[in-house]
Amino acid sequence: MSKKDWGADGAKEYWFNTRTHEVEEGPQGLSVDRIGPFETRKQAEHGPEIVAERARQIREEDEQDF
Repeated sequence: MSKKDWGADGAKEYWFNTRTHEVEEGPQGLSVDRIGPFETRKQAEHGPEIVAERARQIREEDEQDF
């Protein structure tokens, strides 16, 4: 396994904390309260919208399968 696989490559990751509604640099809060990781702070700021859009796309794909 590489350092990247273990999260030790020095790359920054950003998370959206669903409890505090704040962006975290690196995982800081409880995992149950976080969504991510995101590559940029801006992506993390829009984390809930990104997750909702991905869920919508998955629902549409599932509906097409039936």
